[in-house]
Amino acid sequence: MNKALAVVALGLSLSLAAHAQTIYRTTDAQGNVVFTDNPEGGGEEVTLDPLTVVPSPGETAGMAPAVQGGQGEPETPASGQPFMPYDRFGILSPGQEETLPTGAAGNVQVTLGIQPELREDHRVRLLVDGRVSQSAMHTDTFMLNNLERGEHVLQAELLDDGGAVRHRTSPVTLYVQRASVNLPRNPNNPSG
Repeated sequence: MNKALAVVALGLSLSLAAHAQTIYRTTDAQGNVVFTDNPEGGGEEVTLDPLTVVPSPGETAGMAPAVQGGQGEPETPASGQPFMPYDRFGILSPGQEETLPTGAAGNVQVTLGIQPELREDHRVRLLVDGRVSQSAMHTDTFMLNNLERGEHVLQAELLDDGGAVRHRTSPVTLYVQRASVNLPRNPNNPSG
């Protein structure tokens, strides 16, 4: 009974918070930052960005799929329409903790799995070790060249038509082996 009451109270408070128009920020006596909808605390007004609400895959959100030409194929959403999530957005290859052998010379093709197909107004960019390696393009395949020896973390970001990041893949760790003149058994070692 208490759990049900707590769930109802939480739902009611979230509902009320969603309808609150102004939020105020104050600091209490212990130095903790407090956000409230009560202006009498003397706090400064905070402007919040609108929340993005994405329906779950099973939820239709009250909209039937548009059909084009009576063929029964869903119409591709046009630019400017609300962002709809992809069922799948991740790095297919290389695999997690895969090792790129010496003979590859630090070159690897990164392939993404995107379902449904990437919308025309969306772009993808590739991150290597947290830095943008490849600029945003309408593709699901990237080529990385001349990666240095060692461990690298790959991620891809999905950008909407406004350039905002909407999804980020789980990180994939890649180990790169490279020839070294410092290894005595290396056939490229000039000393023998």
